[in-house]
Amino acid sequence: MGRISKAYPHVSEEELRARIKEASDARTVRKLLVIMNAMVDPRPAEEIALHIGVSVHSVHNWIPAYNRSGLEGILGPGTGGRRNQHMSREQERTFLKPFFERAQTGEIATTAEIKEALEDCLGHPLHHSVVYRFLQRNEWRKVMPRPSHVQSKEEVQEGFKKNSRRRWGKFSRRETRRIPGLSLSCHRTKEDLVGLMLTVPVGLPRV
Repeated sequence: MGRISKAYPHVSEEELRARIKEASDARTVRKLLVIMNAMVDPRPAEEIALHIGVSVHSVHNWIPAYNRSGLEGILGPGTGGRRNQHMSREQERTFLKPFFERAQTGEIATTAEIKEALEDCLGHPLHHSVVYRFLQRNEWRKVMPRPSHVQSKEEVQEGFKKNSRRRWGKFSRRETRRIPGLSLSCHRTKEDLVGLMLTVPVGLPRV
C-alpha cells in the first residue's frame, strides 16, 4: 500500500459540500472532491485520483497546497492571466482616448507613434510585441488598403487581358496612316510627304 494522503480539517465536510454545489466549473469541483476524500476517507493518492478521475500528480499538488493554506491554496487565482501588466484596462482606455479622438476626425495613428507615447508614459522602453498586444487587447487593428475591389471578378479581368491586347506594333507606317483618330502629321512616309507638297499651290492669286 502506498503512502496515505490526508487533508487537514481547515473546513468542515458540510462547507466542502456547499462549496461543491456552488462551484461554477468542473476543475474547482474536482479539487474540492479530492480534498473531501482525503479528509473524510484518507487513502493513497493513486486511489483518490482513480476515484475522482484526475491525475496522481494533481492529487499530490492539491492536498499539500490545501494543508498549507486552506481553500485559498487551491482556489486562488491559479496560473495564467496578466500578472505583470503595465496598466489596468481602464488606464489603457484612458491612454488611447486621444488617439481614438484623432482617428474619428480622419487622422491616422501609427504603431510607432503609439509605442513612443506609451514608453514616455511608462518611463522605460517596450518591445514592439507588447505594443501590438496592447492594441489588439483594446480592439485596435492595422488599416491596410484592399488588394482589389470588393466587387471585382477575376474571370472578367482575365478575359479583358486576353481580348484587349494592343497590336500597334504589327502595322506598317502606311497602314497606320489609315487608322482613324491618328494625327495626320504623324506616321507619314517620304513618298506621302512628296505627294502632299505637289498638291499644295505654289502661290496665292493677287487681289
